[in-house]
Amino acid sequence: MPVRTLCSRLRDDRGSEAVQAALLTPVLIAFVCLALAAGRLAMAGSKIDAAAEDAARAASLARTAAQAQHDAHQAARESLDDRGVHCTDASVTVSTDGLAAPVGQIGTVTATVRCTVPLTDLFLPTPGSRTLTSTFTSTVDQYRQRGA
Repeated sequence: MPVRTLCSRLRDDRGSEAVQAALLTPVLIAFVCLALAAGRLAMAGSKIDAAAEDAARAASLARTAAQAQHDAHQAARESLDDRGVHCTDASVTVSTDGLAAPVGQIGTVTATVRCTVPLTDLFLPTPGSRTLTSTFTSTVDQYRQRGA
């Protein structure tokens, strides 16, 4: 009889679900955290794309290169603030060569926005940040007067 009781106990799987849950729960939590980080980076990337577009458009409306630089920086900063993107480090680079084109010729202005997005508030196992970059080019009206 004791042999039969030992065999039946060995075949009994009571408690195995608790062991499986204990092993799989940290893996599932890590997966959810990584999915949240990927979602946040995708959303921030699209918002930085919009900021680069706003910066290039603002620069293309300026009459001088100095004004274009100023307008692009301001437009990118406002765009990121309005969309709730908090950059630990942000920079805007503007190429204003198109503003030097003579009246009657098409020129372009290119704005590049770089933003470092923090991931520390997601409670990831290895907190950090990611730098996202977006570039957009806008055309300058070929018949509009340009400054010196």
